[in-house]
Amino acid sequence: MSPFFVISVLFGLIFGQTASLCAPSEYTIHVEKRECAYCLAINTTICAGFCMTRDSNGKKLLLKSALSQNVCTYKEMLYRTALIPGCPHHTIPYYSYPVAVSCKCGKCNTDYSDCVRERLRTNYCTKPQKL
Repeated sequence: MSPFFVISVLFGLIFGQTASLCAPSEYTIHVEKRECAYCLAINTTICAGFCMTRDSNGKKLLLKSALSQNVCTYKEMLYRTALIPGCPHHTIPYYSYPVAVSCKCGKCNTDYSDCVRERLRTNYCTKPQKL
């Protein structure tokens, strides 16, 4: 093997995690309340992308720290609030949603993230959208 190839492989292994494709990505959330007349489409950013993981098939041979199953998750986020149109006076017409400012590869925190891959797409409106 050439020295260039060996150095390239080592460089990729060392810096592969920092160069992963985990970054804020544009996403549209559709929000509606039963009491309100309209659906609201909100453009936000979520964390999405590839994070380097290690195969756990050899878990009996490796240390526990060597088995990482990282996901693309929030490093920094903030919350914004939107007003859902067409709500009666007795209903709270506000919806708060997260906005990803920066992302990282790490363990999934169930306090603020859905750590299960969604099988069914339910992100749609059943009521008319107000422009």
